[in-house]
Amino acid sequence: MNPIEHIEELGRNARSASRVLARASTRAKNDALLAIAEAIRNAQDDLQTANATDLAEGRTNGLDAAFLDRLTLNDKAITAMVDGLAQVAALPDPIGEITDLRPQPSGIRVGRMRVPLGVIGIIYEARPNVTIDAAALCLKSGNATILRGGREAIHSNTALAQCISAGLIAAGLPAHGVQVVQTTDRTAVGALITSPQWVDVIVPRGGKSLIERITREARVPVIKHLDGICHVYVDKAADLDMAVQIAFNAKTQRYAPCNTMETLLVAREIAGAFLARIGPLYLEKGVELRGCEETRTILQKVGITAIAATEDDWRTEYLAPILSIRVVEDIDAAMDHIRTYGSSHTDSIVTNHHPRAMRFLREVDSASVMVNASTRFADGFEYGLGAEIGISTDRLHARGPVGSSGASCTASTSNGACFSWARAIARERARSADSVRS
Repeated sequence: MNPIEHIEELGRNARSASRVLARASTRAKNDALLAIAEAIRNAQDDLQTANATDLAEGRTNGLDAAFLDRLTLNDKAITAMVDGLAQVAALPDPIGEITDLRPQPSGIRVGRMRVPLGVIGIIYEARPNVTIDAAALCLKSGNATILRGGREAIHSNTALAQCISAGLIAAGLPAHGVQVVQTTDRTAVGALITSPQWVDVIVPRGGKSLIERITREARVPVIKHLDGICHVYVDKAADLDMAVQIAFNAKTQRYAPCNTMETLLVAREIAGAFLARIGPLYLEKGVELRGCEETRTILQKVGITAIAATEDDWRTEYLAPILSIRVVEDIDAAMDHIRTYGSSHTDSIVTNHHPRAMRFLREVDSASVMVNASTRFADGFEYGLGAEIGISTDRLHARGPVGSSGASCTASTSNGACFSWARAIARERARSADSVRS
């Protein structure tokens, strides 16, 4: 097929469907979400057969383990998709909510109403679960969406698209409300991101090169994040038992997600005791450690050899069982490191010292800032938002996990802009490694 003509057809269909979805009732949208979940349950064998084709081709093409992990649709992943759909259906409908209604001296009353954005284009790579997450959130917020997954997941995404269409039709909504691009030709991406007549917002979810290209070439507004260089800072007032749980979970629960810790910062006063406890756990898990000179000296005393960290290590999102560790003097040095090397995604402090915890929350400029919690909690599901389109590190419109509220905007009588998210703050004690959603 001609990719440009294909995008034009999808765009026309999406624009037409967006008008229907914008006025759809909460019940109709929820019925569609639950019908999609039922279709996925019924098609589980077919979905895994399609996914097996993608995995086999991925192995043949030399995809690495982290990439294949994101690509896999096992029983757990399918159950998570179904659960995510149910959770989105249970969320309040953001559309039509009126806030800040107040009288003016002229006698009129002015307020802000939350309305759909229109048509959202979402471009992503290996994770087929994003197809369902994105469809669910756009549907709940009354938006039509055009989904362009990576070529590595084309068979999985095509099978999931059939489930979505079936659910929409069953609820009496237009099947074109959610469409999956059926070509892997990259020209289609260029056509999608330069079509403001069809698309109102682009959300890229994938590797740095993909997001940089879209940011550079798009003629449509983009909600994005580039890297997930996440930090955990273990303060001198940390409960070391808790700190061990958090630092172990943040790195080893899964290696591929963007909310996995890539750099561990440790206050000098407790570095010896803490690293002597956490180091052997990482070694047992097969995590390669790269550290500053002080880190390497401490770990050597417990029989662990760490590689000397380079300047590039502090700036690297490994997405692999590799961890950089740095001993710092105090919270100021930790925050300086995060400001210098962080990606404004997710950063956590482990401490029982309330004033320092509050300083960290106020001064670390990231989408999610946490106290005594693993960075793996930076997730729409864990925040009670249901599925998420992605985690935005932008400062305008959406910031943090973008759920159904982030996929809508508020409009005043002057159609004013909206700041849907400021900062997600988590204050929760660490749980076991298996408790964080994969």
